[in-house]
Amino acid sequence: MARDGVAALSDHELLALLLRTGHRGKGAEDLAVEVMDLAQGCLNNLASWPAESLTLVEGIGQAKATLVAAAMELGRRRQHSTTRRGERVASSREVYLRFASRLSDLQHEEFWVLLLRRSNHVLAEVCISKGGLTGTVVDPKLVFGRALAMRAAALVLVHNHPSGNPQPSDADRRLTADLCRAGSFLDLPVLDHVIVAGDAFVSFADQGWLT
Repeated sequence: MARDGVAALSDHELLALLLRTGHRGKGAEDLAVEVMDLAQGCLNNLASWPAESLTLVEGIGQAKATLVAAAMELGRRRQHSTTRRGERVASSREVYLRFASRLSDLQHEEFWVLLLRRSNHVLAEVCISKGGLTGTVVDPKLVFGRALAMRAAALVLVHNHPSGNPQPSDADRRLTADLCRAGSFLDLPVLDHVIVAGDAFVSFADQGWLT
């Protein structure tokens, strides 16, 4: 790394730097190769696993596993830090890119609301609820209570599907319809509902599903 720069290192070499030491005759690089084999050579797999999953590799204890998980989280936060409050959101893809780094790897569902000023400039991002593998409970009073308290002009709904399938469930469709109706009464329009699923997403607005 000192000679050629950090970009010259392979994934397992970077991982070996984090691990620092090996175990029972195996060097840190050997351990790193085993971890990457467990992840099928995919950093996205590695980032999506809880820290304790890495302890399946002999020689990876809680301390090493936690360090690797922390590095993965820093990578996610770096991606998210490029989006700032006050920026204008002009498309469903921009909404997806705002949330992909924090939602794509989760093994549980989270429901967020993107609150917008006039002209679709971002006012705030609010996490409404966190749930399990197959769903999360969303209280419309909480959604619009936050939006009204912050004097938002409009909102975008965002949640993730840990299954990797971005298609909305019947419950997703019912919830969206209910929130759209409530928004119309309050003059707080729901502009979109974006479902994040790994590297894919679905937009209700793009599909013409908003009612």
